[in-house]
Amino acid sequence: MIITLPQTTTAEINARLVESRMDYGVVTLARVMTLVIDATGADAEQAIRTANVASREHPCRIVVISPGDSAEARLDAEIRVGGDAGASEVIVLRPAGEQIDHQDTLVTPLLLPDAPIVAWWPADVPADMAGCALGRMAQRRITDTKGEEDPTAVLLSLARCYRPGDTDLAWTRLTRWRALLASALDQVPDPRVSVARMHGDFNSPSILLLGAWLRRALGCEIEATYDASVTALQSITLETPSGPVSISRPDGRNATLSQPGQPDHVITLPARALDEALAEELRRLDDDALYGEVLASFASETVVPL
Repeated sequence: MIITLPQTTTAEINARLVESRMDYGVVTLARVMTLVIDATGADAEQAIRTANVASREHPCRIVVISPGDSAEARLDAEIRVGGDAGASEVIVLRPAGEQIDHQDTLVTPLLLPDAPIVAWWPADVPADMAGCALGRMAQRRITDTKGEEDPTAVLLSLARCYRPGDTDLAWTRLTRWRALLASALDQVPDPRVSVARMHGDFNSPSILLLGAWLRRALGCEIEATYDASVTALQSITLETPSGPVSISRPDGRNATLSQPGQPDHVITLPARALDEALAEELRRLDDDALYGEVLASFASETVVPL
């Protein structure tokens, strides 16, 4: 069910939310958080679909800000419940004109009381995530640098303004790779790594973060090659005195793990969908301290041309 509210106010939106619970039996007691999505520069419908899938694991109220292009100061909105809202209730705000500059004022009356707030930017990563209007009210702040034209510059900006509670889905997509690499090295007689070689998609922030993590954890050299025809990390090889340890995933789904003195193993390692990555981040509302350390390490090792 979609309820359309043209030229509305947050008071009217709240009133219609109460009516929807009475008319359609919407239950909010099980909501565990408010997820606020700044869809500026992003496909708002795709962001809503992604959040709806993630909400099946984490029931929440979803508030989406999708700015309009009118010069007139106005607020249009939609309330989505039932089948149009997954396991959540979705409020879509379309501010225009001067209303665009007052995101916190628009969102605050719509937050669930006494529930954590998570902010997500699917695109247009803010220069100071924790310092912007939405970031100041959120306990967790999630960006997605995948698709940015200059991921190095964006990651450096995130490092300069990092605050506990920040994270990026480019880091989340590395969770399984990091676990596999750590497990594989534990089984190598001499696990010292001299060089780590990676290959994957062009302009990949995940590769940049993985390189920073490996350099920080292992003190090794990093070599990366890129292919514009692929969409994710394809392979990584760690050179050790015992022999190379490698994970290769040419088809984007099944990976071959090779270790010195052992037969190859084929494991399922599909590229993670956006909703999977978002759902993983919604599982934890505490600080991801390792991400902050890796981000700082990346910034300290990166030389920016003058």
